[in-house]
Amino acid sequence: MGKITGFMELERIEEGYKPAAERLKHYREFVIGLEEPQAKLQAARCMDCGTPFCNNGCPVNNIIPDFNDLVYRGDWQAALTVLHSTNNFPEFTGRICPAPCEAACTLNVNDAAVGIKSIEHAIIDRGWSEGWVQPQASAHKTGKRVAVVGSGPAGMAAAQQLARVGHEVTVFEKNDRVGGLLRYGIPDFKMEKSHIDRRVEQMQKEGVSFRTGVLVGTLPKGSKVTNWAKESISPEQLQQDFDAVVLAGGAEQSRDLAVPGRELDGVHFAMEFLPQQNKVNGGDKLKGQLRADGKHVIVIGGGDTGSDCVGTSNRHGAASVTQFEVMPQPPVEEDRPMTWPYWPLKLRTSSSHDEGCQREFAISTKAFVGEKGKVTGLKTVRVEWKNGKMVEVVGSEQLFKADLVLLAMGFVSPVASVLQSFGVELDARGNAKASTETVGGYATNVSKVFAAGDIRRGQSLVVWAIREGRQAARAVDEFLMGQSSLPR
Repeated sequence: MGKITGFMELERIEEGYKPAAERLKHYREFVIGLEEPQAKLQAARCMDCGTPFCNNGCPVNNIIPDFNDLVYRGDWQAALTVLHSTNNFPEFTGRICPAPCEAACTLNVNDAAVGIKSIEHAIIDRGWSEGWVQPQASAHKTGKRVAVVGSGPAGMAAAQQLARVGHEVTVFEKNDRVGGLLRYGIPDFKMEKSHIDRRVEQMQKEGVSFRTGVLVGTLPKGSKVTNWAKESISPEQLQQDFDAVVLAGGAEQSRDLAVPGRELDGVHFAMEFLPQQNKVNGGDKLKGQLRADGKHVIVIGGGDTGSDCVGTSNRHGAASVTQFEVMPQPPVEEDRPMTWPYWPLKLRTSSSHDEGCQREFAISTKAFVGEKGKVTGLKTVRVEWKNGKMVEVVGSEQLFKADLVLLAMGFVSPVASVLQSFGVELDARGNAKASTETVGGYATNVSKVFAAGDIRRGQSLVVWAIREGRQAARAVDEFLMGQSSLPR
């Protein structure tokens, strides 16, 4: 490494935030990235540790020590090349990835980890500003046609990789804009959609075609999945028109809460709430937008989606925001000797929490209560864990006031109708059954149909979706050409 003793001499430098009072007035990004001298100092903390656990901690296996060293030496363009060699979209992961690489950092055993995510963020932002990110169109065309169903990070990664080796790729997206949950699930204040738009422009110059507002198959009546499709195309038509099909539609079926009063007006899935604000931010006009203005909001679910609901509710001007988590409050600091290099259990406080939120742990909702068909509150009980089982605490019942309840408890499976319409075999969790361990990985039981991302592995991270899209692209390329030059 460039500075062998850097990890002993230098402290971790965190990215900054603009003040909460300022950022609550808009939906733009508010993270203050590292300046070049700060990034150099942060990169200098990377250890010459021999076995870089960060590589395995990162799902796309970013070559982290190498780009850290290049940033330290001031060779930013080479650092970008190294970063792009494993990650198609570092501007996505540099903003919204929880950074499992940092949990695996060797320095994290007894000190603050190297700020890998902030360095990645700095590299790609500089790459765009310097004009180093350019289309990589293939000089030779294979004559093979590939359909990609779904334009989230898995679909985008698969499409870009396949186009770069000369295949003719068409991406089908049921919504009116490209991006999947990057577009309509993640708030703009965490990732502005211009980052997606310029990647789409790059991919179009590389030969990828995008068809939005097109639903592949049919959704069942009464489906809770937000859908703005204007036309549909049958799986049979895709299989007839294309040499291979990649299913990358994500896992959109939200986990429900089947308790008394669920039917009351004012109880909604997070994915009914968040996409509407993103559409408004995109310039659309919506009638009857679901908003939190002046309301007492309760968010059920303690993960990232719940945090996004908190931040959006505060920007609407909610009277109060409370977030429920059924698990007990984790420790502020993880037990590093016990968990390293794996993802640790510890209390995580997001920027949205800092903007205003009451957090309730070890609490379970027993019923929604209401008046005249509208929710007015929640009946709850405290819980504790005994012998691996959740037990209600006697006498701990409470009534919380609520005008709006948002269910943010994760996603249970893909929309089954899409997979069923192709005749794809499902695994025990309702995902597409497509092994990655066998020859022809990511292939389903249906001839020339592959699956990647959340539709195959279940709800996961953006960085896992990118990995799966890249690997599925290689599998498709091998299927079409008998061999592949794409990275594994």
